[in-house]
Amino acid sequence: MPNSKLKVDILVIALSSPLLIGVYSDKRLINSITREGKSSDLFATLFEDILDEYDVTGLYYANGPGSFMSIKMGYVFLSALSIAKDIPLFATDAFAFNNNTPIKAIGKNHYIKENNAIIMKMIGDSVKSEAFALPQKLESGAFNMNHQPLYIAPAV
Repeated sequence: MPNSKLKVDILVIALSSPLLIGVYSDKRLINSITREGKSSDLFATLFEDILDEYDVTGLYYANGPGSFMSIKMGYVFLSALSIAKDIPLFATDAFAFNNNTPIKAIGKNHYIKENNAIIMKMIGDSVKSEAFALPQKLESGAFNMNHQPLYIAPAV
Protein backbone atom coordinates (compact mmCIF):
# COMPACT_ATOMS: atom_id res chain seq x y z
CA MET A 1 0.00 0.00 0.00
CA PRO A 2 1.54 3.34 -1.03
CA ASN A 3 2.15 6.02 1.58
CA SER A 4 -0.90 8.29 1.49
CA LYS A 5 0.36 10.74 4.11
CA LEU A 6 0.91 14.34 3.06
CA LYS A 7 4.61 15.12 2.48
CA VAL A 8 5.69 18.02 4.70
CA ASP A 9 8.65 19.89 6.10
CA ILE A 10 8.78 20.68 9.81
CA LEU A 11 10.24 23.86 11.33
CA VAL A 12 11.05 23.90 15.05
CA ILE A 13 11.76 27.01 17.12
CA ALA A 14 12.70 25.68 20.55
CA LEU A 15 14.83 28.47 22.01
CA SER A 16 12.51 29.50 24.82
CA SER A 17 8.94 28.91 25.85
CA PRO A 18 6.64 28.54 24.00
CA LEU A 19 7.89 25.83 21.69
CA LEU A 20 6.83 26.56 18.10
CA ILE A 21 6.46 23.93 15.40
CA GLY A 22 5.38 24.71 11.86
CA VAL A 23 4.13 22.15 9.36
CA TYR A 24 4.80 23.17 5.74
CA SER A 25 3.43 21.70 2.54
CA ASP A 26 4.99 23.05 -0.66
CA LYS A 27 6.88 25.51 1.60
CA ARG A 28 3.58 27.05 2.86
CA LEU A 29 2.54 26.92 6.51
CA ILE A 30 -0.46 24.59 6.86
CA ASN A 31 -0.41 23.92 10.60
CA SER A 32 1.22 25.48 13.63
CA ILE A 33 1.73 23.98 17.05
CA THR A 34 2.47 26.15 20.08
CA ARG A 35 3.14 24.60 23.49
CA GLU A 36 4.27 26.10 26.78
CA GLY A 37 6.74 24.06 28.78
CA LYS A 38 10.11 22.42 28.50
CA SER A 39 11.02 21.05 25.10
CA SER A 40 12.39 17.94 26.83
CA ASP A 41 8.86 17.22 28.07
CA LEU A 42 7.16 18.06 24.76
CA PHE A 43 9.25 16.77 21.86
CA ALA A 44 8.52 13.04 22.04
CA THR A 45 4.72 13.22 22.17
CA LEU A 46 4.45 16.06 19.67
CA PHE A 47 6.65 14.32 17.13
CA GLU A 48 4.90 11.00 17.66
CA ASP A 49 1.68 12.73 16.55
CA ILE A 50 3.41 14.55 13.68
CA LEU A 51 5.01 11.36 12.34
CA ASP A 52 1.68 9.51 12.60
CA GLU A 53 -0.09 12.17 10.54
CA TYR A 54 2.54 13.30 8.02
CA ASP A 55 5.37 12.01 5.83
CA VAL A 56 8.17 14.32 7.02
CA THR A 57 10.69 15.02 4.24
CA GLY A 58 12.75 17.76 5.89
CA LEU A 59 13.52 19.01 9.40
CA TYR A 60 14.40 22.68 9.93
CA TYR A 61 15.26 24.40 13.19
CA ALA A 62 16.59 27.55 14.80
CA ASN A 63 19.94 26.53 16.26
CA GLY A 64 20.45 29.56 18.50
CA PRO A 65 21.07 31.79 20.20
CA GLY A 66 18.72 31.24 23.10
CA SER A 67 18.38 29.07 26.16
CA PHE A 68 21.38 26.73 26.35
CA MET A 69 19.25 23.75 27.42
CA SER A 70 16.57 24.44 24.79
CA ILE A 71 19.19 24.64 22.06
CA LYS A 72 20.80 21.42 23.26
CA MET A 73 17.47 19.56 23.49
CA GLY A 74 16.44 20.69 20.02
CA TYR A 75 19.76 19.68 18.52
CA VAL A 76 19.94 16.27 20.19
CA PHE A 77 16.30 15.35 19.53
CA LEU A 78 16.21 16.55 15.92
CA SER A 79 19.62 15.03 15.11
CA ALA A 80 18.51 11.67 16.48
CA LEU A 81 15.22 11.86 14.57
CA SER A 82 17.08 12.85 11.41
CA ILE A 83 19.38 9.85 11.69
CA ALA A 84 16.70 7.35 12.76
CA LYS A 85 14.20 8.32 10.05
CA ASP A 86 16.73 9.37 7.38
CA ILE A 87 15.27 12.89 7.16
CA PRO A 88 17.65 15.72 6.26
CA LEU A 89 18.21 18.31 9.01
CA PHE A 90 18.82 22.01 8.30
CA ALA A 91 19.44 25.00 10.58
CA THR A 92 19.59 28.76 10.67
CA ASP A 93 19.95 31.29 13.45
CA ALA A 94 17.00 32.55 15.46
CA PHE A 95 17.18 36.10 14.10
CA ALA A 96 15.31 34.82 11.03
CA PHE A 97 12.24 34.38 13.23
CA ASN A 98 12.12 37.64 15.22
CA ASN A 99 12.83 40.28 12.53
CA ASN A 100 16.50 40.43 13.54
CA THR A 101 15.75 42.07 16.91
CA PRO A 102 17.88 41.46 20.02
CA ILE A 103 17.35 38.17 21.85
CA LYS A 104 17.40 38.21 25.65
CA ALA A 105 20.44 36.56 27.19
CA ILE A 106 21.46 36.94 30.85
CA GLY A 107 20.77 40.03 32.96
CA LYS A 108 20.93 43.11 30.77
CA ASN A 109 22.77 41.21 28.06
CA HIS A 110 21.20 40.45 24.70
CA TYR A 111 22.33 38.56 21.64
CA ILE A 112 22.53 40.76 18.59
CA LYS A 113 23.53 40.17 15.01
CA GLU A 114 25.97 42.69 13.56
CA ASN A 115 27.69 42.25 10.20
CA ASN A 116 26.62 38.57 10.06
CA ALA A 117 28.24 37.89 13.44
CA ILE A 118 26.26 37.04 16.56
CA ILE A 119 27.56 38.61 19.75
CA MET A 120 26.36 39.14 23.30
CA LYS A 121 26.16 42.77 24.34
CA MET A 122 24.88 44.66 27.37
CA ILE A 123 22.15 46.89 26.01
CA GLY A 124 19.74 47.22 28.93
CA ASP A 125 16.17 46.29 29.65
CA SER A 126 14.50 48.90 27.47
CA VAL A 127 15.40 47.02 24.30
CA LYS A 128 12.48 45.97 22.09
CA SER A 129 12.65 42.31 21.20
CA GLU A 130 10.07 40.64 19.04
CA ALA A 131 8.70 37.24 19.93
CA PHE A 132 9.69 34.35 17.72
CA ALA A 133 7.15 33.58 15.00
CA LEU A 134 6.70 30.92 12.36
CA PRO A 135 6.97 32.32 8.84
CA GLN A 136 4.07 31.78 6.44
CA LYS A 137 6.54 30.56 3.82
CA LEU A 138 9.52 28.32 4.53
CA GLU A 139 12.53 29.88 2.83
CA SER A 140 14.70 26.76 2.70
CA GLY A 141 17.54 28.74 1.08
CA ALA A 142 18.07 30.55 4.39
CA PHE A 143 18.98 27.23 6.06
CA ASN A 144 22.10 25.12 5.73
CA MET A 145 23.22 21.63 6.63
CA ASN A 146 25.65 22.93 9.25
CA HIS A 147 23.14 22.30 12.00
CA GLN A 148 25.50 22.52 14.96
CA PRO A 149 24.08 24.55 17.87
CA LEU A 150 25.03 28.21 18.22
CA TYR A 151 26.29 28.36 21.79
CA ILE A 152 27.29 32.03 22.03
CA ALA A 153 27.63 32.17 25.82
CA PRO A 154 29.37 29.43 27.79
CA ALA A 155 27.17 27.02 29.77
CA VAL A 156 26.69 27.98 33.40
